[in-house]
Amino acid sequence: MKFDLVVTDNSSSARAGLMQTDHGTIETPIFMPVGTAGTVKAVHQRELKDDIEAQIILGNTYHLYLRPGLDTIQKAGGLHKFNGWEHPILTDSGGYQVYSLSDIRKIKEEGATFQSHIDGSKHLFTPENVMDIQRVIGADIIMAFDECTPYPCEYTYARKSMEMTHRWLKRCCDRFDSTEGLYGYNQTLFPIVQGSTFKDLRKQSAETIASFEREGNAIGGLSVGEPAPEMYEMTELVCNILPKAKPRYLMGVGTPMNILECIALGVDMFDCVMPTRNARNGMLFTQHGIINIKNEKWKNDFSPIDETSDLYADQVYTKAYLRHLLQSKEILGAQIATLHNLHFYLWLVKEARKHIIQGDFIQWKNKMVVDMGKRL
Repeated sequence: MKFDLVVTDNSSSARAGLMQTDHGTIETPIFMPVGTAGTVKAVHQRELKDDIEAQIILGNTYHLYLRPGLDTIQKAGGLHKFNGWEHPILTDSGGYQVYSLSDIRKIKEEGATFQSHIDGSKHLFTPENVMDIQRVIGADIIMAFDECTPYPCEYTYARKSMEMTHRWLKRCCDRFDSTEGLYGYNQTLFPIVQGSTFKDLRKQSAETIASFEREGNAIGGLSVGEPAPEMYEMTELVCNILPKAKPRYLMGVGTPMNILECIALGVDMFDCVMPTRNARNGMLFTQHGIINIKNEKWKNDFSPIDETSDLYADQVYTKAYLRHLLQSKEILGAQIATLHNLHFYLWLVKEARKHIIQGDFIQWKNKMVVDMGKRL
């Protein structure tokens, strides 16, 4: 993977860059739609590419390992061939999913033992076999195996967890560097900064992760319940330490406002289930504010869902119609709402990039953050 910085904003740490992978070039800053089980829920791959203009999507090691399983994915020729997505893919290592299974997992130095949420079967994830699993899945960018600490978190636990994550990273790198991809293209390994919301731990972790000199770096363990100001503080601290010439990926973040604020702090890559999950529950994001389309006020509103969007140039869906579909639990409602939110998120990072290059990012960002946070 190759990363080139195109320009850095004069009034902030925002950057516009180009990431080159064997499956295509990614313009940063970028948002990655989450396709946990090999699919972005309710969206065709054609729509991802042509309508939403996604450049990279995310898959999850834990879920794909359990279902459909590695044998099926390998026989298909990797995840790209299995799901028909010909562009870059990033896979989360499964560390966050193991963290979320707190009542049915045990973490020790060897790795994490957990029970499947599907059938209760027991499994062990180690730094080594998580690298092997992600080799089989075949993503362009794969994540190191880490432990994501909860919020709030005791200092002693956060420190011990961070130190173990660093030891796990060494094992991940050793395994990754001693193996090769299975499908004829290159893969890249990103380490993950941890340390909860403790400044000294975040600083230590960022310095340690940077010392591994991988092609890119990630920031984990945020957006797990901490107040937004703490998330921004930790993100800024870490971005000031991680190498400027390499991409920075803030995992699991977040709202449109979070994304713009963290772009200003120097983050290049984002993912979050919010636009898809909230869409299925009737929450729509627009540049003018947030719409709960299930509210009664939209029942007889026959204006387009978003007058400023070019998503449906050949088909106008009204607020009243979308409300009807979601109230009726029609699948089309989830599809339309999901397409809308993802299109908005990708439009947002594309606009951010444009304003970074133009040199007026901060003025634009400050106005957008206020407007997007309004409840319509």
